[in-house]
Amino acid sequence: MKPTNRRKFIATSAALAAGTAASALPLKTEPNKYPVIHHVFFWLKNPNSKADRDKLVAGVKTLAKIKLVRELRVGVVAATEKRDVVDNSWAVSELMFFDNVHDQAAYQNDPIHLKFVETCSPLWEKVVVYDAIDV
Repeated sequence: MKPTNRRKFIATSAALAAGTAASALPLKTEPNKYPVIHHVFFWLKNPNSKADRDKLVAGVKTLAKIKLVRELRVGVVAATEKRDVVDNSWAVSELMFFDNVHDQAAYQNDPIHLKFVETCSPLWEKVVVYDAIDV
């Protein structure tokens, strides 16, 4: 291959690779379907109890039955790198999405949520809630 052809081949290949990579990037062109985000972190009274953690996870998952909850994610602490900015002192988290703040407020008084609090609150020592609006 001649040096000029080789340079053209490399330049063309690089341009195609960059174009392919750029087209794979997600573009946020439409607003989030569920703009209200409700993120809750739970600390267990017995932090070393897998049974208590599993009971709480099962309880949180019952909240998916509430019609106002558009999406629910339940998590436990990930074994990620320990850094000063990472708080891994909690045990279980729930991440919920709602259509609007009115629905999120109504969720608080839903009988399924009230039953969850009644049943599972003996398991936790502390709860922290972060509510946000998608921008």
